[in-house]
Amino acid sequence: MRISGQGVLLSLAASVLFVTLPGYVHLLEPLDSLQVVAHRVVWSIPMVFLLVVATRQWPTLRAAWCRLFAEPWLLACFPLTAAMMLLQWGIFIWAPLAGKTLELSLGYFLLPLAMVLVGRVFYGERLTPLQAIAVACALAGVLHEFWLTRAFSWVSLVTALGYPPYFMLRRRMGVDALSGFVFEMLFLLPLALAALYWLGDESQAFREAPRLWLLLPMLGLISALAFGAMMASSRLLPMGLFGILSYVEPVLLFLVAVLFLGEAFRPEQLWTYAPIWLAVLLTGWDSARLLRKQARRGI
Repeated sequence: MRISGQGVLLSLAASVLFVTLPGYVHLLEPLDSLQVVAHRVVWSIPMVFLLVVATRQWPTLRAAWCRLFAEPWLLACFPLTAAMMLLQWGIFIWAPLAGKTLELSLGYFLLPLAMVLVGRVFYGERLTPLQAIAVACALAGVLHEFWLTRAFSWVSLVTALGYPPYFMLRRRMGVDALSGFVFEMLFLLPLALAALYWLGDESQAFREAPRLWLLLPMLGLISALAFGAMMASSRLLPMGLFGILSYVEPVLLFLVAVLFLGEAFRPEQLWTYAPIWLAVLLTGWDSARLLRKQARRGI
């Protein structure tokens, strides 16, 4: 599979958008994590439809809608992918509010290793020498963190192992990123509305924090743009490269956790993160080199 420059840019854009969320959710107080997740689902729907209009994707969405009912297995798969995504969304929102952003970032450091393994085992993808060195550097950093902590956080585990089956299933379904996101949000909407009803009247929260009227729709917009970019990149890039580029997100998450959220970072942890940062630099260099080579060949 060729290297897509658009796919690389979309992956980087998704990472930047996603890492705004840990700090962003603190602006949504006094809402709790469950309320924030429910609102994220509700507000993502109008925002993703605006995205469909802006990108003129109505024909694509209609075609995907017709496929949904022409192929019953797709109709059966979307509730499953929606549930898998909801789990990841819940952890991503809850972890910063619980002071576990560093554990979340460790899970995202592990995720690309899992994606590379998936690409090698299930798709027969081969790594370039620089990609292999990058993976080895990242693995060294992750193993050092395990050696330091002598523990394995469930937040890290669910994050690292939860996404690969999701990406594999979505790729197998063959539905474009934007349409798939619309369908998943529609499947989750009844659950989100039920959660908001069960959690009770929020009018007091909106009176205390009028900014919520603006911040919640913006949460939906950020979610729609970030997830659409991530899913589009996952279909444009080889699974291994997509996984390695995912190292950008945990590096940024780490910086947000330490610089903005005030989570503790011990000096000895530098030996965890330095090899991983090196892996990111090697990956970026290798991707740029491959893109230049493709451009010279006119691919």
